[in-house]
Amino acid sequence: MYTFVYDATGKPVGFIRGAFIHDMNGTAVGQIRESHVHHMNGSYVGELYQQMVVDKHLGQLRNIGTPAEPGNPGHPGNPGNRGVLRVGYTDVFERLLAR
Repeated sequence: MYTFVYDATGKPVGFIRGAFIHDMNGTAVGQIRESHVHHMNGSYVGELYQQMVVDKHLGQLRNIGTPAEPGNPGHPGNPGNRGVLRVGYTDVFERLLAR
């Protein structure tokens, strides 16, 4: 069982497995520490909030470094669109996909 991550339109864009966020193909794209989301290179991206990665305007948190590769658990299936959820913050999941 995975926790899915959605974009602002409600489309599933990734999932959480352990301390990592993976894209829908299973590639690790981010790390999670509490609610803080970091790119795989360790740079801060945003916050996990209501199953979205958003910019809560907290500034730049410290770089947490590059972890060991967590592996690819594969495609988790498609949970379907959950619908638009207005949270008042900008969706920044795409920053995790920038290499």
